[in-house]
Amino acid sequence: MAFCAGTDGNACTSAIFTARASGLGRPVMLKHRDTGQLNNRIERFQGPKYGFIGLTNSDRDQGEVWSGMNDAGFCIMNTAAYNFKDDDVPAEQMDREGIVMYGALGLCATVDEFEAYLNSLPKPWGVETNFGVIDAFGGAAYFEVNNHLYVRHNVEDTPDGYLVVTNWCESGRPEDRKGVDRREKAEEIIRNYRCSETDACFRAENLFNLISRSGAPILRDITSASIVFEGVRKGMDPKHTVMWTVLGYPVDAVAVPLRVDCAVPAALQAASDGHAPLNDLAMQLKKEGVDVLDIISQREEKMIREYRKLQGKYEEGRVSERKFSKKYNCLINSYLKDYLSMDIAARIAELRKND
Repeated sequence: MAFCAGTDGNACTSAIFTARASGLGRPVMLKHRDTGQLNNRIERFQGPKYGFIGLTNSDRDQGEVWSGMNDAGFCIMNTAAYNFKDDDVPAEQMDREGIVMYGALGLCATVDEFEAYLNSLPKPWGVETNFGVIDAFGGAAYFEVNNHLYVRHNVEDTPDGYLVVTNWCESGRPEDRKGVDRREKAEEIIRNYRCSETDACFRAENLFNLISRSGAPILRDITSASIVFEGVRKGMDPKHTVMWTVLGYPVDAVAVPLRVDCAVPAALQAASDGHAPLNDLAMQLKKEGVDVLDIISQREEKMIREYRKLQGKYEEGRVSERKFSKKYNCLINSYLKDYLSMDIAARIAELRKND
């Protein structure tokens, strides 16, 4: 494995829900990304066995991703840890989590295959992290990993069927735990949330609004994106896995459902300057101190309703793949065009007048 250094910054907040805990009958995984790399984009890659899409830093070359999903329905993300490293491997040989995830997405279809892949890599691994993974067969696990060893935690073994993880490893030093306040806040939100009979509790839109847009301590100045993977029910085609993506500061960015069987919308990919237009707009709004969640929420809710309806028909076989792709592209591109054409100057002037 060709190593080059890259960092995911200081923190992240994450959660994995098993099929029994999500309310969807399928596993769900959240990564709320905090990092010094604020310019993010989505790219499609081709690995030795599987094609995949992943979140990557706009100012770096290919070869690393910071969360992603592949054609087999395998999804992976990570959170940095600060209490598990027990060696003197120098800093310049660390921060290789993105490279490990890039390699895994090209080769792995299951949680067990990821474990085998990890064991196949030369040591030291150059990581101190929690890898979160779900697959198309109901697998869901966290791997606490340092340079020479790992500890696997199957989420199905937990009493409530979910785990929240921030920036420490349970197997590491208790005195060096980081992100305790964010973990406690996320756990409190999940524990106290009461969904209605018609609401699938921990679907993507709920997790974005409940956790990623919840304010301090989870939403931070270094928050750059939020991802929710919705896996598939056992026996379902892996192509129905969805990587819901909020690219940019979550209160200023819209959620987009990304699929391995559909093209990544241009607004999330690199433009001529190497940046994703969706990310740039959200970061511009953040820089101006503008919270447009009240404006984008209605657009977002409408799109999600329409997408969920279309998704259901497609999964049930009532809409052909060709028709689904056409309707999906039309819906998402119209939605993103509307968001990207917002009159930012007028919005800023309105807010400042009200202040």
